[in-house]
Amino acid sequence: MNESVIATAVSRGILSADQAGALNRLAAELGGDGPPAAQRTPDDEALRLITGFADIFVTLGLGLFLVAVTFFGSRLGEAVGLSKAVAWPLLTVVTWLLAEFFTRRRRMALPSIVLLAVFVGATFLALLHAFAALTGDAGIAAGNYLDFVNGYPMVASVAALATSVAAFLHYLRFRVPITVAAGVVALAFALFAGLLAAAPGLIRPHLTALIFVLGLAIFVLAMRFDMSDKARVTRRTDVAFWLHLAAAPMIVHPLFAGIGADFEQVSFGQAVAVLGAFLALGVVAVIIDRRAILVSGLAYAGLVCETLLKNAGASDLTIPATLLVLGAFILLLSAGWQPLRRLFLRGLPLSLTLRLPNPVT
Repeated sequence: MNESVIATAVSRGILSADQAGALNRLAAELGGDGPPAAQRTPDDEALRLITGFADIFVTLGLGLFLVAVTFFGSRLGEAVGLSKAVAWPLLTVVTWLLAEFFTRRRRMALPSIVLLAVFVGATFLALLHAFAALTGDAGIAAGNYLDFVNGYPMVASVAALATSVAAFLHYLRFRVPITVAAGVVALAFALFAGLLAAAPGLIRPHLTALIFVLGLAIFVLAMRFDMSDKARVTRRTDVAFWLHLAAAPMIVHPLFAGIGADFEQVSFGQAVAVLGAFLALGVVAVIIDRRAILVSGLAYAGLVCETLLKNAGASDLTIPATLLVLGAFILLLSAGWQPLRRLFLRGLPLSLTLRLPNPVT
């Protein structure tokens, strides 16, 4: 049975998520859609990204077309004295219209993701230009967006909040899973900028802590989506994937920054602390069966390996040796993912284990 049919049946309430999972397993046993049951592993983290080479072909065309639209929109804006204040609203409208065909009618995965990303970004920049026109700030016309956001954090907060509303409307229309993550990130940024504008003296010394808290909130939301589709057969698992991807760097970077790690110099003690935190993140990743938070920590793990190798006297081989260690770690973890997950889940309370996605036996 086609998985898209089952997913639609679940979304319409015809089947439950558990029934859908049972149907998928039965179809695999009988030679239906998907890999045979013997080839399926409980830790498969499926992602609907490309449905065929046509997705890549259309995405290439979209990239060329949207760059041209931005260029001619900028030229039109310059002709009327508005610079890019015309390009971004034009790009917002164009991406929505293109989504009507490639997303709503053709259901193409990769083009839909690209169109959504451009739509959200263009919406935010268009709103910044609109607010800049009201405040009379001319710096944004030259592309100084960071300076404008730093100078007007409340404006940036309102623009991000409006962008999250636009993303919500986009999701209602097109149901692209990544849209939820885009809207949540925009909402988190709106809260971040709003707090910074309201109490700069209180917030600025604790920016990384605030980012960490927002990342945890997004992680909790991702887990709610994950636990509502334990068999991972509906659109909810795709929504959870993108939420995990958004939350991971917001959690990992503040965590390691708090330890004192950077990319210039790390002491031996800090290296050990970072390694311990990285392994702890690995345990979390295996338990929840999501790899995003582990991947986000790889750069810091590489930094740790380099430091430890230098301290061991292998300064001439740090880069290849670091690549070897990280590559071996990833391959070994991938090969032993299921047995490790079974081991970790046995150490958790049964009530919690039953709520986690992709249970293993």
